[in-house]
Order: sequence, then C-alpha cells, then structure tokens
Amino acid sequence: MFFDCTALLAGLAASVISRWRSNDSFSYGYVRAEVLGGFVNGLFLIFTAFFIFSEGVERALEPPDVHHERLLPVSVAGLLVNLVGIFVFQHGGHGHSHGEQGHGHSHSLFNGTAREAAGHGHCGGHHGHEGHAHHSGHHGHSHHDLDDERHLGSGKQILQGVLLHIMADTLGSVGVIISALLMQNYNLMIADPICSMLIAILIGVSVVPLLRESIGILMQRTPPSLDRTLPECYQRVQQLQGVYNVQQPHFWTLCTDVYVGTLKVAVAPDADARWILSQTHNIFTQVGVRQLYVQIDTAAM
Repeated sequence: MFFDCTALLAGLAASVISRWRSNDSFSYGYVRAEVLGGFVNGLFLIFTAFFIFSEGVERALEPPDVHHERLLPVSVAGLLVNLVGIFVFQHGGHGHSHGEQGHGHSHSLFNGTAREAAGHGHCGGHHGHEGHAHHSGHHGHSHHDLDDERHLGSGKQILQGVLLHIMADTLGSVGVIISALLMQNYNLMIADPICSMLIAILIGVSVVPLLRESIGILMQRTPPSLDRTLPECYQRVQQLQGVYNVQQPHFWTLCTDVYVGTLKVAVAPDADARWILSQTHNIFTQVGVRQLYVQIDTAAM
C-alpha cells in the first residue's frame, strides 16, 4: 500500500508539473512530466506485481493459517471504494477527451508573403501556433512557435497510470473476496496465494503497454501511429514540383497526441520555395503532425 500511494502521488505531482509555464531552460514547458509520471507509475506497478507474486509463491509452498474472520467484509468494502474510484476516473477521462479543442492557424512567411498552412494542436488544452519562415539566399527555415504550449492539463499517460492502479486494487479486492469465501467454506488456505499470483500476473500484463509507450516517447521514438504514413508523406513531398529529395527527417512525440517533426527539403534553384513550404506543412498536418520545422536548401543543378 505504501508503494501504491507513492505511485499515485507521483502521478498527481506530474499532473501539476505538466501545467507549469515554459521558460528559458525548459523551452518546451513541462508537458513531458505526464510521460514521466506514466513511466514511474508503470515501474511501481511492476515492482508491486513482482512483490505480490514472490510472496504468493512462498505462501503457496507453505500455506499459512489465515485469520479470515474479518477478511470478507473488509475486502467487500475495498471493492466498493475501488469501483467508485474507477467510475470517477473514467468520468473525468471522458470529460477530458471531449473537452473544447481550439484550432489555430500557422502562417508560412516567405519574403513578406503569408500563406496559411493548416495547423492545430493540443495536449490537454487548446493553443494556436504561428510558424515563420525566413528565406535568405539559398537557405530557408520554417518552424512553429511552441511558446503557447503551456497551462496544459494532465494527459492520457497520467490518467492511464492512475486508472491502472485502481484497477489493480480492484482486482486485488476481487481476489481477496474469492479466497476468503474458499477459506471460509472449504478451508482451502492455498486459495490466498493462488489468487495473489493470478492478480500479480494480471497487473504485470496490463502495465506493459503503458511502460512500452512511455519508454518509446522518452527515447524519442518515431510515433507508432505515424510509422506507415510518414514514408507516404516523404514521397508526396518529393513529388512536388521543384523538389529534389527529403533529407534528415526526425519525428517524435512531445506529449500525448502532439507530434513534432523536422526535415530538410532540397529544391531546385528556380523552385517556388514558398509554395513548397506551404504544401509540405499541409501534407504533414493531414497525418497529425502538430509542430513542423522545415529547412529548405537550394541545391545546385
């Protein structure tokens, strides 16, 4: 229970930290705290599951004499509390996912001329973004300003981690109820460690996706949802008139459902760089990339 409460406190702290404003040292803000919170919660759950399983093995080898007189009413009360907790968190998550979404427009500027490139993003809230591109000689660069990525609410990672904790507690209560009934009615003391091991296995299996996702984000993995669409986007950009090739593409997840990308586009000397920049932004926005940095280099013939 100590580790359980500690992990829940870690999730709460992450939800608060993720709302902090960006500054010079943390230019992206603290939105990654939600991912870190999910990772810490996952580690705590794995540790808890391992501890419960190892204890269950020991108790299965030497079934103890369990005093189960008050075990059933206490476990039923715990189950009711956890069911209320699940209802509250699912209701809160539903409200979070269907909250108001804002849509901003990003403008790609080339030689003082602006062209809208559809851009919208949110990570627990809604924010408009402006992108600026500067063309000087043979080099162009465009980016979205991330200064507005602040005051962000707790993300899916935190809610998922906390919900997994409550689900684990609920499974524990169900297991205790079953084992208490078996011990009371059939005097099967081994029911207690068997239920403990089953619960530990269920907890471990349920937390693996959360750990895999949070580790992938912290390791700057290309978003799994973009694995198939990004190659198609590169091909579409290369098919634009005046584009030679796409170089050095990098895409990663900033926080829940907010993807950031950078790439270099080599173009012909007589290419319309402003139009290429706008089309590139549109192509990647369609697949869900919220922030895009494009560097346009004029290649020699």
